[in-house]
Amino acid sequence: YYGTHDATSLFVVLLSYLYQWTGDRSLVQRYLANAEAASEWIGSSGDRDGDGFQEYGTRSSRGYYNQGWKDAGDAIPAADGTLAPLPIALVELQGYAYDAKRRLADLYQLLGRDEDAARLREAARVLYDQVNDMLWWEEEGTYYLGLDGRKMPIRTVASNAGHLLGSGIVPPERAGRVVERLLREDMWSGWGIRTLSSDHPAYNPFSYHTGSVWPHDNAIIAGGFRRYGYEREAAQVASAIFDAASHFVAHRLPELFSGLPRDEGAFPVQYLGANVPQAWAAASVFRLVAVLCGIHAHSDASGSRLYVAPALPEWIPELTLTRLRAGRGSLDLLVRGRECEILRNDSGFEVHHGVPPGRTPGEAGSPGDASP
Repeated sequence: YYGTHDATSLFVVLLSYLYQWTGDRSLVQRYLANAEAASEWIGSSGDRDGDGFQEYGTRSSRGYYNQGWKDAGDAIPAADGTLAPLPIALVELQGYAYDAKRRLADLYQLLGRDEDAARLREAARVLYDQVNDMLWWEEEGTYYLGLDGRKMPIRTVASNAGHLLGSGIVPPERAGRVVERLLREDMWSGWGIRTLSSDHPAYNPFSYHTGSVWPHDNAIIAGGFRRYGYEREAAQVASAIFDAASHFVAHRLPELFSGLPRDEGAFPVQYLGANVPQAWAAASVFRLVAVLCGIHAHSDASGSRLYVAPALPEWIPELTLTRLRAGRGSLDLLVRGRECEILRNDSGFEVHHGVPPGRTPGEAGSPGDASP
């Protein structure tokens, strides 16, 4: 069954990442038509009522009720614990669409299509304003879970809002409040960020999406923390996920595990039936390493560069990265604290210690950067 709404926006994001890490314009040209078809879908089938928001609503008797990454039937509860009515405009879908518009605009600019680039950047600006005007939840210091079928806010505190940080759609003055809200006791299990607040009527630490902890969810959120300059908080998430991994066979992170609170001497409780190994979970380890090392690949018409701005916590004195694929080859890097040593580089990328020009810690940066 292929019904996830977010994959279309994320395909465009993926193409941008592919270019950033290879510097190969021919790949952009090869897949541009597909990216343009995805962009067209975002503006049509992805937004059937034309209100500017991405929303889903199954039209098949065999279709999934929920079509975000949280696709369990009970994954998107209203404030009282009942199911939010369809169609639903999940908050993270808006961030993915924003990121896709900005990244495709960058690719258009690379190819000399300045008018198309300007058009998409304006569309992204409109969505940015719309999300921050209509989905910001001032009382909770985070974003609503989304809008339900009546266009009413879903007043549910969940991990979904953390994905917005990675997209860059959160204003810097709000980012700290989102970070703080995700790390409060009702969201923070000690083994990671829960999918749903433990104060919510629908909370169940043994459920699939309403109180469990997913490694990939946490890795994405940690990347958003680092993007806005919250290094300590990103390391806190990474530490919890790595600690959890140490309790599983061969250190293999499962698809998810229970959201029960971490007590002294406790261990993460398994979710029966979780896939092990699972691609999302396995990739989370590499994502968290990239976040801690502050790795950014950036390619444009002037060339390709790799920026490394490490912020290793004390519990990781050093990391050696071998065969880090980029450009025409790969790199080996030795990272200690905030320092980085190049051991080998046949990638064709220049390596710079620090963040890309025009981007300082604590700022969202350019969506075109393949960054934490």
